[in-house]
Amino acid sequence: MTDTPAPARDYRDTVFLPKTDFPMKAGLAAKEPAILERWAKLGIYDRLREQRLGRERFILHDGPPYANGDIHMGHAMNKVLKDIIVRSQSLMGKDAPYVPGWDCHGLPIEWKVEEAYRAKKLNKDDVPVDQFRAECRAYAEKWVAVQKAEFERLGVMGDWADPYLTMKYEAEAAIVGELLKFAESGQLYRGAKPVMWSPVEKTALAEAEVEYEDIVSTQIDVAFEIDSAPNAPELVGAYAVIWTTTPWTIPVNQALSYGPEIEYVLLADGDRRYLIAEALIDSFLARTVRHPGGSRDPRTNEGDRGEVGPGLRRGDGAEGGAAILWRGKGSDLADATARHPMHALGGFFAKPRPFLPGEFVTTDAGTGLVHMAPDHGEDDFELCKQYGIDPVFAIDGAGMYRTDWTWLGGQGSVINKKFVSADGPICSDLRETGALLAASDDFKHSYPHSWRSKAKVIFRATPQWFIPMDRSDTESPSRLREGLGEGSAANAALDASPPPTPPASGRGVESGNGATLREIALDAIAATTWIPARAENRITSMVQGRPDWVISRQRAWGVPIALFVDRATGQYLNDPVVNARIVEAFRENGADAWYADGHQALLGPDYDLADYEVVKDILDVWFDSGCTHVFTVEARYGEGTRANLYLEGSDQHRGWFQSSLLESCGTRGLAPYDAVLTHGFALDGQGRKMSKSLGNVVDPLKIIGESGADILRMWVASTDYFDDVKIGKEVLATASDAYRKLRNTFRYMLGALEDFDESERVAVSDMPELERYVLHRLGMIDTELRQAAEAYEFNRYTRLLTDFANEDLSAFFFDIRKDSLYCDAPSDIKRRSYRTVLDVLFHALVRYAAPVLCFTAEEVWQSRFPNNDSSVHYLEWPSLPEVEDGVEVGKKWTQIRTLRETVTEAIEPMRREKTVRSSLEAEVTIKSMSPLAPIEAAELAEAFIVAKVTPGDAVTVTRTDFHKCGRCWRHLPEVSVDGDLCNRCEEVVADA
Repeated sequence: MTDTPAPARDYRDTVFLPKTDFPMKAGLAAKEPAILERWAKLGIYDRLREQRLGRERFILHDGPPYANGDIHMGHAMNKVLKDIIVRSQSLMGKDAPYVPGWDCHGLPIEWKVEEAYRAKKLNKDDVPVDQFRAECRAYAEKWVAVQKAEFERLGVMGDWADPYLTMKYEAEAAIVGELLKFAESGQLYRGAKPVMWSPVEKTALAEAEVEYEDIVSTQIDVAFEIDSAPNAPELVGAYAVIWTTTPWTIPVNQALSYGPEIEYVLLADGDRRYLIAEALIDSFLARTVRHPGGSRDPRTNEGDRGEVGPGLRRGDGAEGGAAILWRGKGSDLADATARHPMHALGGFFAKPRPFLPGEFVTTDAGTGLVHMAPDHGEDDFELCKQYGIDPVFAIDGAGMYRTDWTWLGGQGSVINKKFVSADGPICSDLRETGALLAASDDFKHSYPHSWRSKAKVIFRATPQWFIPMDRSDTESPSRLREGLGEGSAANAALDASPPPTPPASGRGVESGNGATLREIALDAIAATTWIPARAENRITSMVQGRPDWVISRQRAWGVPIALFVDRATGQYLNDPVVNARIVEAFRENGADAWYADGHQALLGPDYDLADYEVVKDILDVWFDSGCTHVFTVEARYGEGTRANLYLEGSDQHRGWFQSSLLESCGTRGLAPYDAVLTHGFALDGQGRKMSKSLGNVVDPLKIIGESGADILRMWVASTDYFDDVKIGKEVLATASDAYRKLRNTFRYMLGALEDFDESERVAVSDMPELERYVLHRLGMIDTELRQAAEAYEFNRYTRLLTDFANEDLSAFFFDIRKDSLYCDAPSDIKRRSYRTVLDVLFHALVRYAAPVLCFTAEEVWQSRFPNNDSSVHYLEWPSLPEVEDGVEVGKKWTQIRTLRETVTEAIEPMRREKTVRSSLEAEVTIKSMSPLAPIEAAELAEAFIVAKVTPGDAVTVTRTDFHKCGRCWRHLPEVSVDGDLCNRCEEVVADA
């Protein structure tokens, strides 16, 4: 009978394994709402304000989104980034309030209310204005509530109980107060200049309300007969040819423009002669295709390009084979005039059209001659104004020619493709006069559209209110001619004199009262920190080249331009006492006060309402939002207070950043912000713009509902958000993986720190080198994290944090010290040192993570320190223990880590071949250990997690002959038989 060996004892009950209730599976979608509810009960935002009272303040002023729909990915990205910054500033010990806000006025909201009317086949113009405005207010209130809940669900912490709304009475009073400051300082005028106009929405638009789309337009070549040419008599009877892609402007033509230095030629074509730029002969002939015999069919472009009409001979010096009868400079056309193709209609059309010199005329395209319609072009307006030619207002707000217009009266709309096509009425009438040389519906180009209605816009001269960029005092108003179709009462009071054009440098023209708004704004831009730095060039160029600010809109829902205009002089009333009454009325009753029957009361006893026109236009919503610093930042934190930071998408260089800049510079002489950060746009996973038509919209609410807000926050923080960023399944999977690893790091620390007590803490000077090294690394990371947070570089911040957790801790420190944690005696100084460092790491990492993973950090903190009255977000930046010999220890352990990687790579082939099952079964020979002295070979074996380390000539690996300890599983020389205990484990088990 043989003896049966006794079974090996199971020592698992003697091993100190980490214990925690913190789950590996996050379950964020279900867990986060409960955390939000807890924060609400705590009043965490207000509590933070109390705790930080008196500290250095950091104000990130929120740019207002429109209250007109569920949030989209751009909203989510923007608000999360703001929240991360605000939380990080709070973490750094500052008082960092965040007041969210909404833009509640203007076309986006009014348009939605109008859509409801249109669905019921009602006309909003038939509704009393107070009723319509009330419906707009109710619509905005509804979506403010919806978006508020959605933003809060993202984890955005702020004063949600008292956000700013541009439609609050105190805000509307502040906005009109700012307008009246411009009026009182003379920085306001009413003029008739071409502005972007939406015939669909029947209002002027700002550049920021316009987007550009590719379209195909009708291009036409039109002949104007020259009837006078004092400097070149041979041109009389010839035809000056213009080319345009806006045929609808021909009925409003008032002049022709030439380039003074351009070379022009007179081409022969049978009994006709055509004046064009010599450089454009080929393109002109290519467009004006001829039938044999000289007949033309511009609608079909039929005919042989190789044949020309009688009198158009080849080989006479003209490119393209046409005969040149005359050559001259554009300056030869000075004082010449031509007849409008429809001159036979008399009246407006019978007047001679002068040739005017235009520096903007080029030979890039067309004919080198440009027809001028001052109603519908900035260059046209400016040039014609110099020569006393005013707009005629032939096209109404709906894009129709006014009913009394001689040609095409009551017809349109001018943005209707059929109306302006080669077969439309304009081209048909021109064709009958013989003036139409070519017409084709094939010109592809970019064209402005209203971003709301998606309809094409036009440049249209209308009476509008402007803030001038290049003068600091307004000129005396002058009258426009009566009876110009827009309403004589309005036109008679217009100041038609535009401010001077800025010089090429971009600096404004000096006026009698000092610097111009353009100058002040450019100086303010230079004094502002722009993040990224390239953004400064962008906004500088925009402000250098921008026209006067059109602040009026012809709508109903907004803050009215609360001015009274003297019917006799055209001057607006500039009385501070009246203005004060207006502001107070708005404060008591909101902007609706302007629509009540109280204008005489506002004027007071010194003025008679019968003598004044009550301005009905409303303010551009960009003026509204440009004033938010007044009724939010200054109103809450004191007059003169500026925001530390504005943060929005890069499109706001022409929007909110600029309107805020101009408003503040015009009323305060400086920018309302110290720094401006711009981020890119959120694109789909393939880098395409999100669009419902493409079906590639990534819904943030869906992501939150499925994965939780912290995953979305992790994505935002991980992106290089200074440029456009992608989001899709793969991108979110990467963010989820990074989140999971960081969560597991916290889970491990929570388990490893179970029952940690202050009596266990070890002084840094008494710790092993590895612990001192990790604390040194933590100090280095701490410095870099703070620098990244201060620079708003949270992609770098997040990468530093996750890399430290994954590489320095999980893959290195935790991996090495798990043996000590599991198997050393609780009183062992190495294990106590490890747990002490884990405690330091925990307090640091949970703070670092809190701005980004606001929900998870709270869950982690409460898991270790459950307290109904506490929050991780009350904490401040960690204070770390000093490691006196950190630099030396750091150098040494950097070498050890490098060597450890080499050893691991050398072991891996043996693991794959199953020569060893784990690194614990390997013995390693390494090169001389002298650079690592005084570290012992046993310590290196522990760091490499191998059985033995010996010096040698190269890194080699062999399988160890040592036996395996039955408790710690290390292969050690003192273990005589597999399953027996090593000396350490025997001692720990004996004392247990």
